[in-house]
Amino acid sequence: MIKARPPMTSTTFVPESGAAARTGGLPVPVATVAAGRRRRWPMIVAAVLGAALVTMPLAFGMFSKTPKGAVMLSEFHPFMTTARLDGFQTDIRQIDAAVKENKTSITQQFASAGVTRADLDTRFPSLASLDAQWPTINSDMTDLLNKVQGNLGNYQAIDALPSFRLFPWFFAVPGVLILGSAVVALRRLRLWRPGRWAIAIVGIGLVIAPAAFQMFQRAPDGGRMMSSFKTIETTGSVVKIQDYFATMASGQGDLRLGVVPALEEGGLSGSQVAERFPAVTTLDRNWVRILNDLTPMIGAMSDNVPNYRAIASLPPFPLFPWFFVMPGLLAIGASLLARDRTEQSYNQQQGES
Repeated sequence: MIKARPPMTSTTFVPESGAAARTGGLPVPVATVAAGRRRRWPMIVAAVLGAALVTMPLAFGMFSKTPKGAVMLSEFHPFMTTARLDGFQTDIRQIDAAVKENKTSITQQFASAGVTRADLDTRFPSLASLDAQWPTINSDMTDLLNKVQGNLGNYQAIDALPSFRLFPWFFAVPGVLILGSAVVALRRLRLWRPGRWAIAIVGIGLVIAPAAFQMFQRAPDGGRMMSSFKTIETTGSVVKIQDYFATMASGQGDLRLGVVPALEEGGLSGSQVAERFPAVTTLDRNWVRILNDLTPMIGAMSDNVPNYRAIASLPPFPLFPWFFVMPGLLAIGASLLARDRTEQSYNQQQGES
């Protein structure tokens, strides 16, 4: 009677010259040999790295803070152009010229009619207040606008990066992919090689991302902008500028509604006032436009103080490219070190042959 042969199994055995020779001649499944020859610790390192990338945005509060940075950049955008910033500088120069003209030519005109400077200050207190405070206002406003204009390039660099809202996901998503690939490879050895490749690919992506986004140039520019705005985007600074603006508005009101009518009452025609006092006339004509220029800017500064604080509390901008590159290199390194020795031996033999 012919006995049936036992069914063939899918398990492959190594020859006795290999692992079987070390087990008394008993054949050993290749899967067992490969598992024994794999370094597990690089995969464990990759898993820890992935978990760190997932945790980092949470630890830094990026999910709540970076959207505020996106709002700040968006609300500053209408003002951060050369034309708009030059316009602000022109506005301040026009106010400066009108204040100086009032203190010189207009004062002399009234003096010729027997009206003293003290009389004018009593009659026009808001204008007197503007005259007294103007040197400080002019200096502070000019300094502010110079700082903002000096950071135009820095703003444009940081604004050219992907939206700040995406930055937490740039860490969390690669972290999940690395962590998931490492855990699957550790639990299912047949997926070791695909897991290794997945980790390597994510690592390469992390290394390439800063170069693709020009972060090594743009992130330091953003850091310089944040440093310059440190003295601008504060509650105290914004309140002071709002007070300055109120002083300028009330002083201009005295000029337009008080001084100019008084000059006309003194015998000058409208055309003579415009000819003799061109700076005051220009300010009166442009005041509504100046008001519409400066008011939104001051409002944006005030509204974005909390947003600036949120972004300023994150790690310094120049470090962000390295937050991609270093984990990327570690992921690539872990993937290479996780290459099993059976595969290495096979590749070496192929090379020798």
